[in-house]
Amino acid sequence: MQIIPGKILAQINTPEDLRRRNRSELLQICDELRQYIIDDVSVYGGHFGASLGVVELSVALHYVFNTPNDQLIWDVGHQAYGHKILTGRRDNFHTNRLYGGISGFPKRKESKYDAFGVGHSSTSISAALGMSVASNYKGETDRQHIAVIGDGSMTGGMAFEAMNHAGDIPNNMIIILNDNCMAIDPNVGALKEYLTDITTSHTYNRVKDEVWNLLGKMSTFGKSAQDIVSKIENGLKATLLKQSNLFESLNLRYFGPIDGHDVEYMVTVLNDLKNIPGPKILHCITTKGKGYALAEKDQTLWHAPGKFDKITGEIKKKYYSTPQAPKYQDVFGHTIVELAEKNAKIMGVTPAMPSGSSLNLMMKVMPNRAFDVGIAEQHAVTFSAGMATQGLTVFCNIYSTFMQRAYDQVIHDVAIQELPVIFCLDRAGFAGADGPTHHGAYDIAYMRCIPNMIVFAPMNEKELRDIMFTVAQDEFKDLKKCISIRYPRGEGVMPNWKTEFEKMEIGKGRKIKDGENVAILTIGHIGNYAVQACEVLASEGINPAHYDMRFVKPLDETMLHEIFQNYDKVITVEDGCIQGGFGTAVAEFMLDNNYTAQIKRLGIPDRIVEHGEQLELHHECGFDPEGVAEAVRSILGTQKNIHKSEIVKVALN
Repeated sequence: MQIIPGKILAQINTPEDLRRRNRSELLQICDELRQYIIDDVSVYGGHFGASLGVVELSVALHYVFNTPNDQLIWDVGHQAYGHKILTGRRDNFHTNRLYGGISGFPKRKESKYDAFGVGHSSTSISAALGMSVASNYKGETDRQHIAVIGDGSMTGGMAFEAMNHAGDIPNNMIIILNDNCMAIDPNVGALKEYLTDITTSHTYNRVKDEVWNLLGKMSTFGKSAQDIVSKIENGLKATLLKQSNLFESLNLRYFGPIDGHDVEYMVTVLNDLKNIPGPKILHCITTKGKGYALAEKDQTLWHAPGKFDKITGEIKKKYYSTPQAPKYQDVFGHTIVELAEKNAKIMGVTPAMPSGSSLNLMMKVMPNRAFDVGIAEQHAVTFSAGMATQGLTVFCNIYSTFMQRAYDQVIHDVAIQELPVIFCLDRAGFAGADGPTHHGAYDIAYMRCIPNMIVFAPMNEKELRDIMFTVAQDEFKDLKKCISIRYPRGEGVMPNWKTEFEKMEIGKGRKIKDGENVAILTIGHIGNYAVQACEVLASEGINPAHYDMRFVKPLDETMLHEIFQNYDKVITVEDGCIQGGFGTAVAEFMLDNNYTAQIKRLGIPDRIVEHGEQLELHHECGFDPEGVAEAVRSILGTQKNIHKSEIVKVALN
């Protein structure tokens, strides 16, 4: 379906085109841009509320600043749909997040207007500061660097580190605080309350407007007048808000709050800020989902709703005639509640992903035992470690890709101190349309090298429930180890998933089937692909053995001895990076124990894999059901030409 842009938007292919329009047309351009985003996302899916909330800001920034020479950095990147449409990607925006299409986030190699790639949060200020310092060093003193930080990213510690540094060195960076009180879920923490105090102080805002007007009138008289006004304004902030201004205390000139949906006023303000030297922060108040009533009302649901009917607001879902398997995240969410109801020591922690991880289920029924700590992965890990020192059983749920941000804390604060923190790594493997910034490709490799760490991946919902039950017992603490439990985005394989709990032996795998000549060793959910491949291979007279290893660390050495004593051809399959991963661990065992076998490792190759549906990416990397079957044929020297869709169809069914 072709999305038709509005009359003026159709003529804007670059920001230069935008800057040639009359200022009086900006309101209509914003309306057309907002409608284009609604039309496109309703048909093709994608992030929604965040970009609607910054339509006016996107237009104002490209209208005022000379992009791409002036560099614009978005934080986080799902705010940037309007930016992408205004910078030459309107006509192929329908490919957004689709396999082979444009990225859902800013990406340097995609456009010269994407000054910095971003998928994770809280990075924009550091990047913009680095760019600003580099420009000053090169003598490019008229070049502007603007960091737009919003959707909860200001709660990330990295943002504060950057602001602390920015106030101490010469730069002309502008920080735009897009304050909508939301990440994916509502923002939490003292900073949110502080910003709310600023925005709701009627006395401060009234007097602030008078000071702002005075600054505009006096700016033509030189820097001395600006200094005087600045001192007056600073004093008013401290007096009227009954507290010192956080940003001013970091030596950042603070302006605002202003209405982030008044495009003409923002153009005026941004033009003024361009001429004020030094690091500055402009506080804009916006509404996530602005312009689409349902998205304004339920901002969490409409963060990324998928395809929907833009008239009725009905979100399009697949309907099945038979019961379907649940999402792994929901199995986690319901299981931790079930366990916590019987064990008062169990606590839950997540960094700003209560809905995405389904910890929100526990937060609703046990609000004093489940914590959303904001976009602060490092804090989440050490906070969990602190509770663990007091004998509590802590489930710390973090997406695999975001756990990378807290790696030092896992080592320093958990593993070294032998604390039994339970890490549940959601979105392990390919994250799908979110792409390489969100793929959970590396956790097997980076976790298995840490002493005192157990690494586990369930093949199905029962194994996830059983490992959660096992490590929730007090005797797990006696091991003085932590554990990483990884599972993918999306559905499992068991419609009747709520099974009775069974205690699991740590480091013990299971044999799925006996076989001949070749053994397939799998870890985690991807083992279901091997089951499907074996079904197809059986029709060809090929009978591989299949082992669900369950644990990457400790490996089931008894099972591995059995495998290498009986098979001289071994295939390992994982939805993680090949380098240092599960297959590497098996190869190390073979070498350490003087076995000789031919090993073929399937997994994520040593390159950046772009976005697409999970099965599309698995197929590209050769470990979908078809890839597993072909690997068996290859290692056995048996070839068969089949239509590529045959086994993919099995997987989809």
